[in-house]
Amino acid sequence: MTDRPKLTTTGGAPVPSNQYSLTAGSRGPILLEDYQLIEKMAHHNRERIPERIVHAKGWGAYGDLHITADLSKYTIASCLQQGKVTPMLARFSTVAGEQGAADHERDVRGFALKFYTEEGNWDLVGNNTPVFFIRDPMKFADFIHTQKRHPKTNLRSATAMWDYWSLSPEALHQITILMSDRGLPQTPMNMNGYGSHTYSLWNGKGERFWVKFHFKTQQGHKHFTNEEGESVIGKTREGYQEALFGGIDKGEFPRWTVQLQIMPEMDADKTPYDPFDLTKVWPHADYPCIDVGYFELNRNAENYFAEIEQAAFSPSNKVPGIGYSPDRVLQGRLFAYADAHRHRIGTHYEALPVNAPKCPVHNYVKDGAMNFFGGITSGNPDAYYEPNSVAGSPVEVPAVSEPPLRLTGDADRFSHRIGNDDYSQPRALFNLFDAGQKARLFSNLAAAMGGVPGQIIERQLAHFKLIHADYEGGVRAALASLHGYKADTISAQPTAAE
Repeated sequence: MTDRPKLTTTGGAPVPSNQYSLTAGSRGPILLEDYQLIEKMAHHNRERIPERIVHAKGWGAYGDLHITADLSKYTIASCLQQGKVTPMLARFSTVAGEQGAADHERDVRGFALKFYTEEGNWDLVGNNTPVFFIRDPMKFADFIHTQKRHPKTNLRSATAMWDYWSLSPEALHQITILMSDRGLPQTPMNMNGYGSHTYSLWNGKGERFWVKFHFKTQQGHKHFTNEEGESVIGKTREGYQEALFGGIDKGEFPRWTVQLQIMPEMDADKTPYDPFDLTKVWPHADYPCIDVGYFELNRNAENYFAEIEQAAFSPSNKVPGIGYSPDRVLQGRLFAYADAHRHRIGTHYEALPVNAPKCPVHNYVKDGAMNFFGGITSGNPDAYYEPNSVAGSPVEVPAVSEPPLRLTGDADRFSHRIGNDDYSQPRALFNLFDAGQKARLFSNLAAAMGGVPGQIIERQLAHFKLIHADYEGGVRAALASLHGYKADTISAQPTAAE
């Protein structure tokens, strides 16, 4: 026992006993001076931080990004140059469920990547789907409310979900993916990832290119039906964590092929769809996917809370050569994600080891909670403002300025519904499905509509009919078979609330 370290208080003092409280006699009350007891109870009360509002349940691991293609004509980003290997962290998640939710529920999966580059952290925060339910951040909070619990019953509400969706036809593309086979991956390793948003790259000549990021699983697509997922949940609620952690622990390192779709900047004025619309994909025939490398996950976290729960991803983290786009939802996330971390973890969340850049950091951020890193990030205590004339203090780097956006106009609240086609891309996806895939899509949709009022169902069916008559007919037949549903007497039209 003599070779083991001494147990201490958080202040560093040796602890004489960690088994028995200090009392006034063997049956007397506990004394307030038993600091070790008070410290243990007080710290235990504070062991949890607020869970994420969305993506609360997650699983993650470390790895490396390998770039194998020459991308120098598109970007100056050092991490995207041929032969570059960059350490990274990946976190996968469900969107709607709380921390204690079961892993194998039908839901969109988060696909968040943090790359520790030599020029700072680059975060790519996407999903396992190339599109999403909304295209304007104004709608995000309302949409998420429909996926969470009813304020009175504290239960999930299919009525709220379908009421919202039936009034939001831009969601049709994502709904079709979610209710298809790909809505319930067997493990995190058996699903694709996407940056989802449109980002931009810029090169040494000041030329900008729009880009979509794709991460294609090398483990193959494997999915469960609803019934199979329920069977797995009956045995374990932690199937994803078991598969990801257990596989890496055994030396089975999953890989994803990295692909890019690249669009010249001014092509955005020529496409028949809005390339910055999060509910749309770029047709591969127009902008083919280019293989540029792969990433591999090969190391588990030593402490889940410190390294996965406290991992903070934000699209605002970018590096020279990688930029944003006029994607409305991306613009909203640039603020929302970093602000969520400031609230959930603390002011200096990016100083935590899992979030800290691996390159030198110099700025004029000052004071605040969690200032545990010395407090001087400028390198000189006299340099706590900018501009200044203090020798050795950090200065701007004009050389990494992005080229100007050439697709801007007057500020206004422009409608994104007028003239926007929300049916052709879901129709193209629907037409790719074989008979079995369509049958499962109809069944999954009907199952998700159980208990929803007929007026809302008819409104949603009207949208499906505008995609394809077989789509509407298949869901209607599945509703009749599963729930005994008959057409509502109200004649519903596919309406869309602005």
